[in-house]
Amino acid sequence: MIRVLIADDEAPAREKLARWVAEQPGMVVAGFAEDGLMAAQHIERLRPEVAFLDVQMPGLSGLEVAAQLEESSAPLIVFVTAFDEHAVKAFELNAVDYLLKPYDKDRLLRALQRLRERLSTGESRTAAVAIARSQTASSERLLVPDGERLQLIDSTAIEWLEADDNYVHVHTAASRYLLRRTLQDLLMQLGEQRFVRIHKSAAVNLSAIASLTPLFKGDYEVELRNGPRSAPQSALSGHRMGR
Repeated sequence: MIRVLIADDEAPAREKLARWVAEQPGMVVAGFAEDGLMAAQHIERLRPEVAFLDVQMPGLSGLEVAAQLEESSAPLIVFVTAFDEHAVKAFELNAVDYLLKPYDKDRLLRALQRLRERLSTGESRTAAVAIARSQTASSERLLVPDGERLQLIDSTAIEWLEADDNYVHVHTAASRYLLRRTLQDLLMQLGEQRFVRIHKSAAVNLSAIASLTPLFKGDYEVELRNGPRSAPQSALSGHRMGR
């Protein structure tokens, strides 16, 4: 069975799409979401093969949800939009599935057929995530795991990032979160104009830097505003930032 997640803040739109999907053999609606945060939580928990994401949703847009997914485990995504002409052109250019509201049943069936073909051939699922990241530019908020759920934190609250193989530790003043992402991937999402990479395994929020101490050969030791009592200060000792 192909499990489908439907994320739309309008109940009639969710119900119509669910009814038409449920009529198709081999497909089942695994869950519904009324906003972007709920959609991201359901994708993490339910692991659907397909997700219909409304581009305009409260909290996080469908594009913002897709931009924060891990490419290797993301579902196949169909973006649903009512009027975002710029996004539609980007979807067409990159062969990303989308539905333009109001769509009819025949248009949905064509999208579902293409989804079946892509699932059967194992076609890459990275296109929708990549185009979402290009459309959303730098993320002002980041989805992080908090126990059994996900929460949004402001990007400005992140003090530094620490790579650990295929994971990244996200450090704030009060907490640390673990994401299954690469450091480079996360920096591209958060905006490399906000964070500076000071080591192959570490990057610092520019606004969190208190001082730079010259070392040698143009390198500097970084001290964060949290001061020596903070965990980031001890962990960053020995990291250097080139000019």
